[in-house]
Amino acid sequence: MSENAKNKKLLIIISCVLVALIAAAAIIYALTRPSTSKGAKTVTVEVVLGENNTKTYTLHTDQEFLRGALEEEKLIEGTESEYGLFVTTVTGVKADDSKQQWWCFTKGGEALMTGVDTTPIANGDKFEITLTTGW
Repeated sequence: MSENAKNKKLLIIISCVLVALIAAAAIIYALTRPSTSKGAKTVTVEVVLGENNTKTYTLHTDQEFLRGALEEEKLIEGTESEYGLFVTTVTGVKADDSKQQWWCFTKGGEALMTGVDTTPIANGDKFEITLTTGW
C-alpha cells in the first residue's frame, strides 16, 4: 500500500471518529439538558446586598427560564453577550467593576452552572442573587 493511500485511510478514520464524538456529545446534551416547566409557577428570589441587607421577592410567572421571570418583575438589567444576558444590575443596584463586584446566582445555595437565559424554573424554586466582591 502506498504512503498516499495510508494517509487517506488514516484521514478517513480520524474523520469518522470525530463525527462519532460530535454525535455522542449531541446525544448526551439532549439527554441531560435541564428541562423546562410550562404553566403558572411561583418562584422565590432572595437578593442579598450585604450582611444585613436582604430582600425576598415572590414571583408569579408563566416564564420557563429565570431571565424571563426576573425581567417581568424588572429585577435585573444587563448587557447582551454571545452567551446571553450578563447581569450588571439587580433591583436598581449596579455592580461596580472598579470594586470587582459581580452578581452571583445560586439555587438553594448551590452555584448555577447556567446563565439566566438558560436556567429553567419550576414551581417552588428558590434562587439567591448575591452582590459579590472579588474575582
